Amino acid sequence: MAYLQRYIILTLILHSILCINQTVKCDDEEDSLLSGLNSYRATLNLTSLTTNDRAKCLAEKIADQLKKQPCTNTTGSNTVPGTEPEFSNFPDLLNKCHLNVSTTRDGTILPACVPNLDPTLVLSNYTKSQYSNSLNDTKYTGVGIGSEDNWIVVVLTTSTPEGGYSPGSNDVNFVSKIDVTMYYMMMLLVAVFSFLWV
Repeated sequence: MAYLQRYIILTLILHSILCINQTVKCDDEEDSLLSGLNSYRATLNLTSLTTNDRAKCLAEKIADQLKKQPCTNTTGSNTVPGTEPEFSNFPDLLNKCHLNVSTTRDGTILPACVPNLDPTLVLSNYTKSQYSNSLNDTKYTGVGIGSEDNWIVVVLTTSTPEGGYSPGSNDVNFVSKIDVTMYYMMMLLVAVFSFLWV
């Protein structure tokens, strides 16, 4: 019986560690792209893009929708044409991030597919494509980035009410990220203490 308890507890510990690791991996890819985009903008004497949590929420929801689509370009990147994904449930995605059309109309959505999300290819996909026009535009001041599988989505925001992506508080995604991380940390602590107790 004690052997079974220890086996279950060790399984919980490993699961917690792997889940925390996966959350950090996605954040690393997104942080790397944000750093690269801001370096690119600095070379053009433009201000750095600041993170907008609601835009990040939307970028994550869109990336999650796009992950079902294959990355078909064998040269390394495949940019989706246009700046507004055509999802029948787009209003629902906005709603999940506490957004509406009136506060997002001046923003821009830039999805891209890059196999394995290679950081160099991802950055060049944004800075050396039609997307560079948006990145060069001084009206964009904020950004949200989300990724799933081979897809990464950049949502650019403005400082205007029509493109600020921020009705009310701007902490939706931050809270959900803390909740998920705290859940895994608590699960890990319970498992460790249970293992020591047995």
